[in-house]
Amino acid sequence: MKNIVIAAGYATRLYPLTENFPKPLLNIGEATILGRLIDDIDRIDDINEHIIVTNHKFAHHFEEWAGQANASKPIRVIDDGTETNETRLGAVRDLLLALDVCRIEEDILVIAADNILDFSFKGFVEEFKKKSTSLIMCHYEPSLKALQRTGVIEVDTNGKVLQMQEKPEMPVSHWAVPPFYLYSRHDLPLIKECLQHGCQFDAPGNLAHYLCDVTTLHAWEMPGKRFDIGSLDSYREAQEMFGKTEPSPDTFTPLAKKNVSFTLP
Repeated sequence: MKNIVIAAGYATRLYPLTENFPKPLLNIGEATILGRLIDDIDRIDDINEHIIVTNHKFAHHFEEWAGQANASKPIRVIDDGTETNETRLGAVRDLLLALDVCRIEEDILVIAADNILDFSFKGFVEEFKKKSTSLIMCHYEPSLKALQRTGVIEVDTNGKVLQMQEKPEMPVSHWAVPPFYLYSRHDLPLIKECLQHGCQFDAPGNLAHYLCDVTTLHAWEMPGKRFDIGSLDSYREAQEMFGKTEPSPDTFTPLAKKNVSFTLP
């Protein structure tokens, strides 16, 4: 199983902090945002490689980080060739680029690189193997306004996804979808042809929205909390919650497993 990290955005809402430095490599306490995610995923036996898809502007930062990272599985950085927010490929096209460049023909874990979690992806992978279908994560969201800004799913009693909405005015449920997905190798042909059948490409949820109409997807309830770093205010809040170390856009902390706190099953 490959771990594909979509990290090709330009994080314009965090300017000037991210104007010349990628958001996933900002420090939160004594570890980077991406480092916290990789440290957990790297412990999962099924994962055999981490693939980071980024843009040309920030590729050298990720390559430097990968060269110093304390991961047991290899890390590969893919440059999507873009240099501005206006010319970005979009999450789905970046995923397709990774599938093509790396010639992937196996199960894939696909994640966004700008989140801090207080739980492990291990349970997600275990549920994926039980279901034997593609699997998406979900969490209960009580706020209507929050549901109107994200993907929302309807599921049956067995967790099968019946439909998915993108930023709906009238949500079908309170089950919101964060940007974490496990796609079966059996669905790769559908994924590779998705753009030819009208799949939108800007957000990672666009692919899950498309796939729920053409294949079987199940959902797994997130067992903990997710902190999405999308603005300067949320970044400052994450610093308060997870560590006091102020980051420098010119440096980063390599992975340090002793300093990353995850509750593993």
